[in-house]
Amino acid sequence: MKGNFEFRTRKSNRSLWVIECIDPNCSWRLRASKIVPESTKFVIRKYVGVHSCSLLNRNANHRQATYVVIGEQVAPQYVGVEKGPGPKGVQTFARTELGAQISYYKAWRGRKHAHTLIRGSPEQSFHVLPSYFHMLEKLNPGTVTRIEVNGESRFKYLFLAFGVAIRGFRYMRKVVGIDGTFLKGQYRGILLVATAQDGNGQCYPLAWGIVDSENEDAWTWFLTQLKEIIGDTDELALISDRAPSIKKAISTVFEKAHHGACAWHVAQNIKNKFKCADIMGSYWSAVNAYRCEDFAGYMIEISNRYPRVAEYLENEVGFEKWSRCHYPGLRYNITTMNMVESLNSMLVNAIDFPYVALLDVIQEKMSKWWNDRRIVGMALTTPLTPGRESQLRPRFAQSNGRHTLQLNPVTYHVKGGELEGVVDIFNKTCTCKEFDIDKLPCVHAVAAAHHAQVSVYSLVSQYYTKEYYVLAYGETIYPVGSQSQWDVPNEVAAKIVLPREVKDKKRGRPKTSRFPSVGEFRKRKNRCGKCGAYGHYKKRCNSQTGSTEGNPPTNVPV
Repeated sequence: MKGNFEFRTRKSNRSLWVIECIDPNCSWRLRASKIVPESTKFVIRKYVGVHSCSLLNRNANHRQATYVVIGEQVAPQYVGVEKGPGPKGVQTFARTELGAQISYYKAWRGRKHAHTLIRGSPEQSFHVLPSYFHMLEKLNPGTVTRIEVNGESRFKYLFLAFGVAIRGFRYMRKVVGIDGTFLKGQYRGILLVATAQDGNGQCYPLAWGIVDSENEDAWTWFLTQLKEIIGDTDELALISDRAPSIKKAISTVFEKAHHGACAWHVAQNIKNKFKCADIMGSYWSAVNAYRCEDFAGYMIEISNRYPRVAEYLENEVGFEKWSRCHYPGLRYNITTMNMVESLNSMLVNAIDFPYVALLDVIQEKMSKWWNDRRIVGMALTTPLTPGRESQLRPRFAQSNGRHTLQLNPVTYHVKGGELEGVVDIFNKTCTCKEFDIDKLPCVHAVAAAHHAQVSVYSLVSQYYTKEYYVLAYGETIYPVGSQSQWDVPNEVAAKIVLPREVKDKKRGRPKTSRFPSVGEFRKRKNRCGKCGAYGHYKKRCNSQTGSTEGNPPTNVPV
């Protein structure tokens, strides 16, 4: 193939294979036959390796350069990576390594075949799913897995929560973000995730699910499984967007937990519905206000400029859903779903994988996080996590100029600065409300602790401590290994999970980029009308060629 010589099969059966050059006058040929009749292996009996044909018979569009051959040759480049070369990269590989000129479509099919060789086919993924979950549970004690099928044994839903994460949740603040992202594989679906946030402000994935769509039935099933592992208490806060299916499912499944809306999604809805991006400063100040008095002032600003926005936030959304100071439960400093969105971004290169391959990527990511964060935690020399320590240190400097007056053995009046505060170091509260909500000493609490000769670290929530951080990541998440090494009972291996039915795919190239969310705008790249390059305008173009002076740019309609 590298020499661009094509060949044709002269004879082929179960025991003999004879090929020769495509030019009948050429001497190049190869003859192979079975070692013994019962064997499946062939041995080359005769080989003439010199071509005597004309160079005119060489063809870079090699007939033997099929997508299967291309896929087999390029497959090693997808081992151990999520993305690997795209179709154009496969074209380059075929040209430089194989000497073959292939079309973009053949490169795309070769890439797809390579993915199948490395990650398995989507159909095979459904077949091995029960065995895969069995091995996860066996190697990771306490892991919870669920597979839901319909009456025809076709896949409907799945749920996965690693035992390590379930046990570690006791060391997390009880705030859980939930969201879903579209999968782009052959059988599509929605990847659901529930995640907490550790004491250092990092994602702590609790549970994963795959469902057919983001409807009420799917969310109700997923949240029911989630409730079994995290419980339902007044301390629990669930943060999501304002999708009706999620809201109704939460109210159905969780009776005691409090539901909060993601402030970022509310902001996007405001910009899209009322076209008032200039009010966002006041809105975010209202979101982050700790005291209701400050919140009321920001709402007056919004009401004076956009009365319909203020009415929307109060009546349609509800202050208690998005406002920090009005939230009935405890959501600490978590006002958005950034922790969930970062998980979705982490898996952007794996959303077209077969389901088992996708779950393998999730397991690998979580295993790495747990190990890396365990190492960081063990090496800490401070009582708090690095993120909280960096928050607390500036407050020491700010507290130096404050005047502190003791009112009783546990209560202190701290003056100075823009706002005074009355601190109760026993109940860990302050009239500024920052201490109450974040559970991290505010500048008033730091000053009171210094005056009372009490360690400020004793006022910090245990969720921010090194001890809890190390305990949360103290265990290991183990991979299932190669399928040939699995030890699966016959009754598990015999379970049938068929691929779910999907609607006929639209013709044309499959979409890989997601559609923008409501209110989300993507920045367009500037294209020069002079040189055609992106990133600058014609007036700032330094190119000396391709001048279009006196003529309209070719990309602008005349």
